[in-house]
Parts: sequence; C-alpha cells; structure tokens
Amino acid sequence: MHNEEKKDIMEHLDELRKRLLIVMYFFVAALIVGFFLSQPLIYQMQNAPWTANIQMHAFQIADPLKIYLMVIVIIAFVVILPVILYQLWAFISPGLYSNEQKMTLSYIPIVMILMLIGMAFSYFIVVPYVVRFTFDLSEQMGIETTIGINQYFGFLFRTVLPFGAIFQMPILVLFLTQLGLITPMLLKKNRKYAYFILFIIAAIIAPPDFMTHILLTIPMILLYELSIVISKYGYKRYLKAEEKALEESLNDD
Repeated sequence: MHNEEKKDIMEHLDELRKRLLIVMYFFVAALIVGFFLSQPLIYQMQNAPWTANIQMHAFQIADPLKIYLMVIVIIAFVVILPVILYQLWAFISPGLYSNEQKMTLSYIPIVMILMLIGMAFSYFIVVPYVVRFTFDLSEQMGIETTIGINQYFGFLFRTVLPFGAIFQMPILVLFLTQLGLITPMLLKKNRKYAYFILFIIAAIIAPPDFMTHILLTIPMILLYELSIVISKYGYKRYLKAEEKALEESLNDD
C-alpha cells in the first residue's frame, strides 16, 4: 500500500512538472510577443491624455531598462494567463466530477474578461482622476512635481493590476459558493465588514481624498452586491447537487 501511495505521488509530481513546462514554454513565447508590444505600449502610457503637462525623468541609469523589462513580463503574463488557468484546470480536473469539470472550465474565459474589464476601468477612469487630483493639489500647495519614470509606471502597475484582481470577486464568490464554502446569507451578514475592507483597499490605492475613495469604492461595492446575487444562483446549484448526491447515496444503500 505504501508503494502504491508513493507511486501515485510520483505520478502527480510528474504531471505537475509537465504542466509547469508547458506554461514555461508559452511564457517564453509570450516574452517574445511582449518584446514587440512593449515599446508602443510604453509610448501610449507615457503620452496618455492626463500626462500632457508631465515631464518624466529617469533618476537612475537603469530606470528605462527596468520599465521596459517589467512591461514585457506583464504583457507575457496577461497573454499566457488562459494557458496557466487551463493547465491548472487540467491538473485538478481528474479529481472532479464531470459537471464540476465543465463548470470550472467555463470559468477561464470569464476570468480573462473580468480581468481585462477591471484593468481597463482602472486605466481609463481611476488613473486619470487620481493624477489630476494629485497635480491639482500640488499646484494649490505651490509644489512643483517632478515625476520619475520609475515612479510613474510603478503607480500605474500598482493601480491597474490590482483592479484586474478585484474584478474577479463575482467569479470567485460563485466558485466558493458552489463548493459550499460560503453562502449568500454569510455575504449579507458580513456586508458592513466587507464595505469597510473595500474602503481600506481604496485608501491604500489612492491618495486620501474623499471623492477618490468614492470613485474607487463604488465599483468594489457594486461587485460585492453582484457577487451576492451570483452567490444565490451558485447556492441553489450547490443545494441541488447535495440533494442529488444524497439520493444516490440512499439508492446505493
């Protein structure tokens, strides 16, 4: 029995190694894609409408190279994210029921769509507002703001990428509900605590301005409320699956 368990572990490790190699091959190919896309993307971000009056400086010799490589890696990650999700699904799918396999596989395109929507929302709505607010504040205080290119792109990445993750809330809630780990009743009961946490997240991302907090917090609250609605749907499916499993168990007895 010990040998069989050891054999199973080795087979799982070998399967995991194969999945990781596939991801690595795609990542290398995606880096090549990122190499060609990074320069026009950097140019677009440097010359966005809200940067019209901003002069960017490199305070260290390696700053431009650092930004260039960072953008290449981010592009590569976004490009291969469906591959990563699919390989993860393929690794765990043998342990799932057929209906669970179909359900989890359908999450992959939804995750990508939500991530792109979140990043677009942050880039085209949140970033311009935050930049205008901070520069207006600097002007009112008589401060001349000097922007380092490293700091500017770091701000973009810290703002845009988290929103790609935040917009995964509905699909994550649906997944956890269908696993029976959370319920819509639990989400409703802890709504006020969730709002407080979302407000803190907005405060971390943006400067301490009430309007900026509202601009950031409202989409998160809407996503949370949407998650509750989606959770009700997932909870019904979870209850039906439990009833079906109970009936099959009784029939077997």
